[in-house]
Amino acid sequence: MTTPSLTPEEAHARLDELTVIDVRSPGEYASGHLPDAHNVPLDQLDRALPALRTAAGRGDLLFVCASGVRSAQACATLAGHGIKAATLTGGTTAWARRGHDLQRVDGVRAPWAMERQVRLAAGSLVLTGLVAGRRVPGARLLSAGVAGGLVFSALSNTCGMARVLAKLPYNRSSACATGTGATTDLDATLAALSG
Repeated sequence: MTTPSLTPEEAHARLDELTVIDVRSPGEYASGHLPDAHNVPLDQLDRALPALRTAAGRGDLLFVCASGVRSAQACATLAGHGIKAATLTGGTTAWARRGHDLQRVDGVRAPWAMERQVRLAAGSLVLTGLVAGRRVPGARLLSAGVAGGLVFSALSNTCGMARVLAKLPYNRSSACATGTGATTDLDATLAALSG
């Protein structure tokens, strides 16, 4: 089954009639999101299903992430529950590249993009395993484990390391963007989507 998608230009033209859901971590969301987007992290999607069903009953849903991969996963999950949604082709990266505005949460220092955090963590673990392996040969298994995880991640188009990193405190901003229609507080977001 193909996930419905909108290009940045199509989404921009219809932005006032779409309910935009950003499935990145709250920290990534705070670094820049589509105007009036609601933040429902991918790992909280099951909890948000009733509110998303209500929102879908009022109009079209557009799911967004940094590149389009996580938002496509969210759309597939929703389709399995009978909820129609589209994904933004190329995510916020393509949106910004086309010159469209991104809102930011005031007073929140944005963490690195999740992909960059994964590269740092994976590279650090591999390097640690190789260096420690000079004294303790078994430590090289750490490097092998990370390599295996990266191969699995590529084949399955999922990322367990990103899921773990998304739970770290600096990726879990609880700040709210008041006056913009956007929020990173999940309970407030679910209430707004249900209302």
